[in-house]
Amino acid sequence: METDTGRVLGSYYGDEDFPIEWEEGEKELFWIYDDLHCPNPVSPMFFDIGGWWLTCDHMFRRFGTPFASDWVAKRINGYVYTAAVPADPSVRAEAVEYQSRYVPRVPCDPDYASKIGVYMDAVLPHYAWNFLDWWRDRLVPEIKRNFAYLDEYDTESADLVELAVLLEDAIDIHDRHWKIHWMLNFAQFTSTQNLSATIAEVKGEVDPGLVGRLQSSTEDKNWDSVEALWRMKEEIKRDPDLREAFRANAAAEVLEALRGLERGRRFISERLEPYQQEFGYKAIWAHEFSFKTWKEDPAPILEAIRGYLESDYDYPKALEAVKQDLEDAIHELMDDVPEGEGRRKLQRALDLSLRMNPLTPDHHFYIDQGTNARLRLVLIAIGKKLVEAGVLDDPEDVMFLRYNELRVLMTDPGRIDARALVSDRRDEHEEAYEMRPRDWVGTATREALEFPYAALWGFPEKFYRKPSETTAEIRGLAASAGVVEGTAKVVTSTEEFDEVREGDVLVCRMTNPAWVVLFTKISALVTDAGGTVSHPAVVSREFGIPAVVGTSEATERIKTGDRVRVNGTTGIVEILS
Repeated sequence: METDTGRVLGSYYGDEDFPIEWEEGEKELFWIYDDLHCPNPVSPMFFDIGGWWLTCDHMFRRFGTPFASDWVAKRINGYVYTAAVPADPSVRAEAVEYQSRYVPRVPCDPDYASKIGVYMDAVLPHYAWNFLDWWRDRLVPEIKRNFAYLDEYDTESADLVELAVLLEDAIDIHDRHWKIHWMLNFAQFTSTQNLSATIAEVKGEVDPGLVGRLQSSTEDKNWDSVEALWRMKEEIKRDPDLREAFRANAAAEVLEALRGLERGRRFISERLEPYQQEFGYKAIWAHEFSFKTWKEDPAPILEAIRGYLESDYDYPKALEAVKQDLEDAIHELMDDVPEGEGRRKLQRALDLSLRMNPLTPDHHFYIDQGTNARLRLVLIAIGKKLVEAGVLDDPEDVMFLRYNELRVLMTDPGRIDARALVSDRRDEHEEAYEMRPRDWVGTATREALEFPYAALWGFPEKFYRKPSETTAEIRGLAASAGVVEGTAKVVTSTEEFDEVREGDVLVCRMTNPAWVVLFTKISALVTDAGGTVSHPAVVSREFGIPAVVGTSEATERIKTGDRVRVNGTTGIVEILS
């Protein structure tokens, strides 16, 4: 069997345990389970208006990519799967955006892919060399202006029609910010690829571990957030009243104790609330609207501070260790390269890559987290109005409606039995958690596996990975070097953050910047999702802890309390007892 996109290496179209309904042209694509961004079942509203894939046709058109012309999503048994659409006129696949069917963009010219690569190769270096300046001077100010518009909007006094229009504004902002995201992503991807290619040219080999260490950042919003938490911790250490308040058993009790003290109320107004305003626009899973942000609920912040107190986290020491490792990695790369054109070329590639390092955490802060969080808050404002109007029982219920259902409900509530829809979909959502998603579905070809972004999900390694040799062994991707033995702690929600103890091995589906507070005390990391350039891999290298990512099954096979050995050099996790 052959397809227009290459020789078929494998296929899976569903079975009784994992049924799949296919639309025209979908089976021929290679669909990856998006556990990188959405490891949990997603709400109907997020899938309709919040997906990162909604602007990908713009990205591929803008850059003139020969390897894809669109990137589409499919909701299968509650989970998000995505597929790259080849730049091939013969491809005929259907997709859905904003509850409308459409045919993904493909070129009319059958020779497009073979011709357009010259354009991409010409413009990508320009993006790589200039994007950091564009980001700082033009794009971040634009994003901040958009945030100010949404943050300062008086949603409480607005009626439903006004909020309906505000929602469209928020969607437009979301669309614009994700277009910026892909510009940034391509620019950074180009600088990293250029560094690897130049290392290969000048030194003859590329050490992935070394390249990973060279991507560490020491000046970004992640570290700003950690420093602010550390400063609060230091203030609490020096104040007996604050120390006593933070001895409470849970975040809610800490907050109650703080509110009962004059000193505590001042700490809330001068420290906690400003932190929420600056760093609170994120949730445990940023790529979904169903999780409360830290802006709405400060519990994760208080738990993080309690963890810092418990471990007496030393921010300056941790940051210095990252700086030192980065400096050591630079010396390891450069010291044995003789003077001459090769060294000058390598230094230029390194300098460019180093300049781009802060963009990974910073774009998460502004786009993946900040933009999605603000779209959620507009939806919640609408949900509150619908509760007041008596058509919903909980503001969160809006997440279980579809985009057009919500628009009709806001303007003609008698047309929809919203309570029945929400009830049925909440049940379906809970049932989806009982199902174990497959890593991929559809048709696997060599070209599909070589799609550049597939590496973020650990492909093609996952596709070719051999099964573990024993039941006590789990295979993944080597993400951060080192070997550690420790006690496993499986974490699935923010409520479990405070249960993580100093030296634990964190086992989870995936991480995002909201999880960084745990990296200050864990000894190693194991994830179901991700590739060697994903968030958990990059942050583990920054914090100098061994990590194995992309296992697909760690949270299923490892239990809290298990003794495990994590080998971040080989990508193997052993369950010892």
